[in-house]
Amino acid sequence: MLETFANLYPHRDYLIEIVCPEFTSVCPKTGQPDFGTLTFQYIPDLLCVELKSLKLYLQQFRNEGIFYENVTNRILDDLAVLLQPRWIKLTASFTPRGGITTSVIVEWKKTS
Repeated sequence: MLETFANLYPHRDYLIEIVCPEFTSVCPKTGQPDFGTLTFQYIPDLLCVELKSLKLYLQQFRNEGIFYENVTNRILDDLAVLLQPRWIKLTASFTPRGGITTSVIVEWKKTS
């Protein structure tokens, strides 16, 4: 489902930041919706993620019962495998539930 396009500047390190303020999934314990903002930051190598495909990929979690930690790590793993970027970081900041705010931050770095 995720698509890519060629990075025309692979000789240069530059940061791409993508903010998705309308991410939704479902709490596997309560069945209640979870809302969050996903912020992707990555330094591409040969490939960049195509944004429409990213949007459609993220929408698949709308009805899935999954914990914050698990969904954040799964998304990062999928993008790291697909893009093989030099570095990628995903910050998932979820809206308060029961007076508690949660952010999950995960990183992946290409090894030589």
